[in-house]
Amino acid sequence: MAGLTAPLLGLQKKSLREQALSALRTAITSGELAPGRHLVETELSEMLQISRGTLREALRQLEQEGLLSAGPRGRLSVRHLDHKEIRDIFAVRAALESLAARTLCELVDRQHVTESLHAAIDAMAANAGGTLEERIESDLEFHRTLCRLTGNETLLHSWESLEGSIRMSIMFAGQEKGVSNMSVDRHRDIVDAIDTGDAGLTRKTILEHMDTAAANLVS
Repeated sequence: MAGLTAPLLGLQKKSLREQALSALRTAITSGELAPGRHLVETELSEMLQISRGTLREALRQLEQEGLLSAGPRGRLSVRHLDHKEIRDIFAVRAALESLAARTLCELVDRQHVTESLHAAIDAMAANAGGTLEERIESDLEFHRTLCRLTGNETLLHSWESLEGSIRMSIMFAGQEKGVSNMSVDRHRDIVDAIDTGDAGLTRKTILEHMDTAAANLVS
């Protein structure tokens, strides 16, 4: 795997598994490790300067997150997302975020919710001139915040389990398609709907947001 660059080169001794996970996630979602690429344990463990046991733990976690897939004889490769898988991912996102939005609509006082979400939108706007990866992260932080504000840890954990696949679907669709889904106005529509307290309107807004985003990525 010659030619790979940081963050795959050289990890500190502390929390090796977590550092390996972070490095590999970044390499996969940035396209440095391209879809379909087979992973060779000996080469990766040497490159990351970790034991093969520690590497296997990280790879198992990435497989659970949907970033890697197992082929014949259990050989792992970087997962390639087809159009159906992308639509499925966004359908599940829509269900989770609709539940989050409904929960927030039921709050008597939603001011702290709308303030937090508007702050996340401001961060998106501030990153408008950044790299695609930076823009993806600020976009995801808005949706992560939406789920976190519910106080439902199971909901948040379920959403976070999709995060790697969401990043991959955006990265692999390309910058033009990915950026077109990050409109600040589209995200303000979600906050405005939540602010009304109308759960039906909010659900409709979330579903349209996700349907449009998925359709754009697979077009």
